[in-house]
Amino acid sequence: MYSFTYTRAKSLAEARDMLAKDQDAKLLSGGMTLIPTLKQRLASPSQLIDISRIAELRGIAVKGEHLEIGAAMQHAEVARSNDVKQKIPALAYLASQIGDPQVRNRGTIGGSVANNDPVADYPGAALGLGATIKTTQREIAADDFFKGVFETALKADEIVTGISFPVPKRAAYAKFPHPVSGYSMTGSFVADNGNGVRVAITGAGQGVFRWKEAEVALGRNFSLAALKGLAMPSRGLSNDLHATAEYRANLVEVMTRRAVASLTGGK
Repeated sequence: MYSFTYTRAKSLAEARDMLAKDQDAKLLSGGMTLIPTLKQRLASPSQLIDISRIAELRGIAVKGEHLEIGAAMQHAEVARSNDVKQKIPALAYLASQIGDPQVRNRGTIGGSVANNDPVADYPGAALGLGATIKTTQREIAADDFFKGVFETALKADEIVTGISFPVPKRAAYAKFPHPVSGYSMTGSFVADNGNGVRVAITGAGQGVFRWKEAEVALGRNFSLAALKGLAMPSRGLSNDLHATAEYRANLVEVMTRRAVASLTGGK
């Protein structure tokens, strides 16, 4: 690990100012990806700006037909929140399946979304629910936020402050986890908002993406029968020591069917 300066920001304004003044600084929240990266000397920031205890980045609230979650909320807090369980139980379930207890009690939803690891779970929920990512500068629709492997629409001096999730009519998440890390080898987040269906796939490719063919089919008939005959192309999917692209294509189909089955009673 290279040397750096550690600073704990007392407010969002202070964090924003420090980040604007130092182009080599990095934000630290849960640190689930950043700390291992530093240990392997794959990054050498001049300073770490700890934003994990900023009050403005915390809290879970229901506002009309939206569920708003502060960026510094840890996975475990999202998983056990009564508001999340009541409004979007699929999101609470997803949070409960991330990593292990240590990860769930350190990692944050804002950090996960901002990092955009292609095998992370939250990007699937954000894209599947059509969420809005709120930052210190603007609001960004999930469809425009996720760009590719560890790439987002965030600017260098922009900080994620929270995420606003529209409350769906029904939603479910099913994933095939890596047996060691718990990361998603393939996960499918299916959301029916009453006038359309969104299906977001994570873990299978070079970033979270929507399975449009499944969305169209389920929009016409929300049932397992609607998915019969649909096949996910393997081209462009990840092909590594954990699974081939063809295997992941099959997992996309299986996980999507499982998510739909959990909402339809297997019909």
